[in-house]
Amino acid sequence: MSGQKREFALLALLAALWGGSFLFMRVAAPAFGPLPLIALRVGLAACLLLPLLLWRGQWPLWRDNWLPVAVVGVFFTAFPFSLIAWAQLSLSAGMASVLNATTPLMTALWAWPLAGERLSLRRAAGLVLGLAGVLALLAGHGARFEVRSLAPVFAMLGATASYGWAGHMARRWLPGMPPLVTACGGLASGALLMLPLAWRDWPASPPPPQAWIALALLAVFCTALAYLIFYRLINRLGATRASGVTYLVPVFGVLWGALFLGETIGAAMLQGAALILAGVLALNARR
Repeated sequence: MSGQKREFALLALLAALWGGSFLFMRVAAPAFGPLPLIALRVGLAACLLLPLLLWRGQWPLWRDNWLPVAVVGVFFTAFPFSLIAWAQLSLSAGMASVLNATTPLMTALWAWPLAGERLSLRRAAGLVLGLAGVLALLAGHGARFEVRSLAPVFAMLGATASYGWAGHMARRWLPGMPPLVTACGGLASGALLMLPLAWRDWPASPPPPQAWIALALLAVFCTALAYLIFYRLINRLGATRASGVTYLVPVFGVLWGALFLGETIGAAMLQGAALILAGVLALNARR
């Protein structure tokens, strides 16, 4: 297999893994509860990545930069993961994955106050298209303009806003930091922070076996393995090209939800996904 085909295969595999995370959270979140589920997810993933960090001799980098690594990591993993898990108590895996595709839109919004990037007409048009896509999803979901029905959608948008903020802060606070240090340190910091919350909210009834299986797949494949693939793609393709996986994740999220959970792929979901994707492409289009 040529290098280009191998890189495309890795991109598709990463999108399939990250798209699967919405499937596994939809299965496991009702059994564990959002906070215990995410505490276990980030904790198990950190335990899997820690030996690799030590083997590569990158522990001193984490020790010397523990505070910015912790802040960036928590807002890039534990905090948005918790919001997504809570939202998926009522949202389908497909809809959550489509809303997750607003991450580049949120990153562009943060670029104005944090990076001083001017909001051009093209970027403004992209943001408008993305907002139209979210509204189309709301209409198809049957959400009334009430706090109770809109809260899961706002939680998803809060998660993508957290991703966008953390991305800018990583570039500002941790320039040149190996991604493994940021990921492993951030996951471990998030697990320690969430441990008392998970203890407080631990379910009274033992989660069923299928929930534990979903948790294991979520931590091992959709978190630890997915990070390793993403690091390899960044090294091979650069951060900009590797971020193109964002466009493929909703495809797999919707597909897995339909195949394994029997979720319906309605016209409103397709319309909303198309508008969000158009907005993201407008934001990233070159002149």
